[in-house]
Amino acid sequence: QVQLVESGGGLALVGRSLRLSCVASGDIESEDTMGWFRQGTDKHRDLIARYRKGSGQPMYEDSMEGRFTISRDAAKKAVYLEIHSVKSEDTGIFYCNFRRYHSDSSWSDYWGQGTQVTVSA
Repeated sequence: QVQLVESGGGLALVGRSLRLSCVASGDIESEDTMGWFRQGTDKHRDLIARYRKGSGQPMYEDSMEGRFTISRDAAKKAVYLEIHSVKSEDTGIFYCNFRRYHSDSSWSDYWGQGTQVTVSA
């Protein structure tokens, strides 16, 4: 079992930067990957960025690239998301995602409780 705890959300002014954190605990394996999703007012949970299985390189959703930077600290089992120059559309709940791959090429997703970001002008 894997547990995820996000932090770093809150009220942010337009144009400012924000850093979100997620720490994983439990049974972590070397092939597991982590990433970040955003759930906006439309309730869709959209991928922002995640680390690729195998290469371990970060990948960004096309529409998200540029204003977001994902990073990680393997020793701390943590992944971070830097939001540069926040916009009102960033208002929503940011979720940390943990993905475990199985031998049959399927995977299981685990989610944190989410951290609320509210952007104000």
